[in-house]
Amino acid sequence: MKLSIVIPAKNEAENILPLYKEIVEVLRNFKGGYELIFVSDGSRDLTWAKIKELHAQDARVHGIQFGVNFGKAAALQAGFDMAEGEIVIQMDADLQDDPAEIPKFIKKLDEGYDMVVGWKHKRLDSFVKNKTSKLFNGATNIISGVKLHDHNCGYKAYRAEVVKSLHLYGELHRYIAVLAGSSGYSVGEMPVNHRVRNSGKSKYGPMRFIHGFLDLLTVLFITKFRTRPLHLFGYLGITSFISGFLIGIYLTYIKFIGHQSIGDRPLLLFSVMLMIMGVQIGVTGLVGEQITTLVQKNEKSYVIKNTL
Repeated sequence: MKLSIVIPAKNEAENILPLYKEIVEVLRNFKGGYELIFVSDGSRDLTWAKIKELHAQDARVHGIQFGVNFGKAAALQAGFDMAEGEIVIQMDADLQDDPAEIPKFIKKLDEGYDMVVGWKHKRLDSFVKNKTSKLFNGATNIISGVKLHDHNCGYKAYRAEVVKSLHLYGELHRYIAVLAGSSGYSVGEMPVNHRVRNSGKSKYGPMRFIHGFLDLLTVLFITKFRTRPLHLFGYLGITSFISGFLIGIYLTYIKFIGHQSIGDRPLLLFSVMLMIMGVQIGVTGLVGEQITTLVQKNEKSYVIKNTL
């Protein structure tokens, strides 16, 4: 198997068949064999029925059905786990990703990259979405060190070893390039054609910005401090504790040298609070993050209802 195409879908019944036809036409002369893996992420429309119809007609079409919505990261992980191709491409089911770009992705990988991220350089989205996307990508570039125009583009290509090394959960699909880059894989990008959505609805609301920021902190932890978590929590805890301790020294000075009362000063409570927080950050935060990491490594982030 040369190529696997993983397509997460939630309530995209109207787009499944047109997307399939476009992909088959683009790959009509493709040599090496390919498979299409549709992942129905808790769809409540006829998405799964359409996937079953295609599977009955074409053995190259496979399907995964989630009984409930586990999110795009889990859907991609399930598709990646099933994929058997030497090259894996992920694309959205909403027809905004142009299948004509698939050969270009493969060619770009042949230049020596382990992963190639699409760049919607002419993005056909709302003004607000375009501006917030630029802000998001700028912050991610600064924090992660992986410089890309469009981290969150749902159109990406990988060598098989990259996707097999991933462990996606939550909303980490936004930061796959950062995760891959932190593992030593080479990451490139290329402009892709972005099309207008003609049917279906976007699955992301305003909360995606908050979720994205929180997941960026998660990625920062697991990429920068995965093997040395105490360096992160230690810095925060020590800073808090020392700040409280220095305030305590100041209060001690004015108590015994300046002969002033400090019992009714808010600064005294603030000093004690900072020192307690320092201990809590250094201990509770470290233990909590370590437990989360161990649990996520030993458990899948999805439950499959059916496969084809």
